[in-house]
Amino acid sequence: QVQVVESGGGLVQPGGSLRLSCAASGSISSINAMGWYRQAPGKQREMVAIISTSGRTNYADFVKGRFTISRDNAKNTVYLQMNSLKPEDTAVYYCYADLIRIGHYVPHNYWGQGTQVTVSS
Repeated sequence: QVQVVESGGGLVQPGGSLRLSCAASGSISSINAMGWYRQAPGKQREMVAIISTSGRTNYADFVKGRFTISRDNAKNTVYLQMNSLKPEDTAVYYCYADLIRIGHYVPHNYWGQGTQVTVSS
C-alpha cells in the first residue's frame, strides 16, 4: 500500500503565506516526479508546480515568482511555499507522486486527498 498525505492548508489573508507539505509512504521502491495541482470550485484541476528527482522544476505561469516547490528525497516529501497569496489562489490543493511500488516495474501517479487553501480577508 502507498499513502500520499498533504498538510498545511488553511485560511490566510491576501498577501499572506502558507507552506504545504506532502509525504509519500508505504511500499515504495522509487519516486520520480512529485508535484502539486489545484482545483477551484467549478473549475478543472490545473497544474501548479512539479519537481523532478534531480530538483528540476516547472511552474504554472500564474504562480511564477510567488510559489516555490522543493522536495526532500530522503523523506519522500514535497513542499509548496506559497507567498503573496491572492483570493484567486483559493482552491483544494492536491499532491501527487509518480512512483514505483516495491515488486512492481511501472510507475503510477498516486494522489493525496487534498488540502483546502482559502485566501480571504
